[in-house]
Amino acid sequence: SNGSSRRSPTVRSAAHLTLPGSARHIALTFDDGPHPVHTPAVLRVLRRYNAPATFFVIGENAAWNPDLIKAINADGHLIANHSWSHPQLDLIPTWRVRRELGRTCDLIERALGRPPRFARAPYGAWHGPSLRVCAELGMEPMGWSIDTLDWKEPGSRTIRSRVLDGARPGAVVLAHDGGGDRSQTVDALAFYLPRLIDRGYTPVPLADPAPA
Repeated sequence: SNGSSRRSPTVRSAAHLTLPGSARHIALTFDDGPHPVHTPAVLRVLRRYNAPATFFVIGENAAWNPDLIKAINADGHLIANHSWSHPQLDLIPTWRVRRELGRTCDLIERALGRPPRFARAPYGAWHGPSLRVCAELGMEPMGWSIDTLDWKEPGSRTIRSRVLDGARPGAVVLAHDGGGDRSQTVDALAFYLPRLIDRGYTPVPLADPAPA
């Protein structure tokens, strides 16, 4: 890809935290995978409710699990960039930020035939130089508006209430399908997803913001 098909990158001053528009859309996002046990479990729940999501993959994990990258994509989900090895981007030199995001861009483009459109900094820790690299690589920086804090394993009841209490049109939910035991995340998803749909929410993958 020579990049000519990409629109000229806008360097954002901060990550997007919500979806564009005012529709009753909600974006479910999963970080730190793919994981050989928990990613397929998340995919099974999403498939049950025909709900597209966005997976922010770590390059190292994607390299170990190429079949799961194909499975996520085959189910119609969006695959996005969560760096190669999960360093905090504002604590490393810019050349290393470029390598962390660039290697994962390359891996995704090789696997899917197109580069990722979105990136999420590990820990949400964007700063000026990493936002600039993100734009140079043709990606939009994403944050979230609902943090399930599922990585702390607070129990599936707590995870699901954070989503259901926090749900708003345009919300972006942060959860994890890798980085540890995510069975609580999967249990919570199976509970809150049909209830979100019953409340009139449509799960959607991330969408490009309107041009500035």
